[in-house]
Amino acid sequence: MLDWLRRLRHPRALPPIPEAAWQATLARYAFLAERPAADVERLRALTAQFLRDKQFHGAQGFVITDEVALAIAAQAVLPVLHLRGGLVWYDDFVGIVVHPSEVVAQRKVVDEASVVHEYEEVVAGEAMDHGPVMLSWQDVLASGVTSEGGYNVVIHEFAHKIDMRGGDADGCPPLPPGFAGSRNAREARAAWLGVLQPAYEAFREQTIMAERFGAEPPWLDDYGATSIGEFFAVACEGYFVNRANFGRDFPGVLELFDRFFGPPQSRG
Repeated sequence: MLDWLRRLRHPRALPPIPEAAWQATLARYAFLAERPAADVERLRALTAQFLRDKQFHGAQGFVITDEVALAIAAQAVLPVLHLRGGLVWYDDFVGIVVHPSEVVAQRKVVDEASVVHEYEEVVAGEAMDHGPVMLSWQDVLASGVTSEGGYNVVIHEFAHKIDMRGGDADGCPPLPPGFAGSRNAREARAAWLGVLQPAYEAFREQTIMAERFGAEPPWLDDYGATSIGEFFAVACEGYFVNRANFGRDFPGVLELFDRFFGPPQSRG
């Protein structure tokens, strides 16, 4: 880790991100630079705070450089850019573990008959409830060229973190008072799921038709069809990295996300 990142650890100082490093990040991840100028400046400031407060760890001999930490931080901050509380949404963890590439995770699930199933899953990232975030640098780096397909592993995992602030990753993050004209948290959740649930079900149906009958596959990653929680995370990827395509395919969810993630003027 270089001198600039070390200086961020000083409790009394928050040095600005060096101009050359920031511009290199915007150039590689163009969807960040495409935002309004005021958003980009706010993103830069929050990214510096994020880097000060989080700890990056390289796994399997991977070395954390300024480029690695800055790329991850800037993309992680994007979903909370306009959320009330900002980086508070990420205050339940400190560590970010970066692997050079995808890793094999050991899984164990218990089915409805109480039978235990163990299997292996190849993952590019993972967010743990009240725990660290794991990311594959290979996939983080690829995010600079995968926005056309709506893919972004950093936003995916940090969307799970936002979702889990309310408990399980069930596709419904904690919603602000009065969301969508609601009178209480129960009504707000019903309003949220009233839009997201049918969108998820339609996406799942489209995925099944593509897999089984050769129909046109969905634009977003079909991993979103595994659960509504994964659909929320996959939808966040598309929403933040390719708004035009996302709005074309999911206009209702776009409006819903604008009310939640967007700047105050878009939350009517």
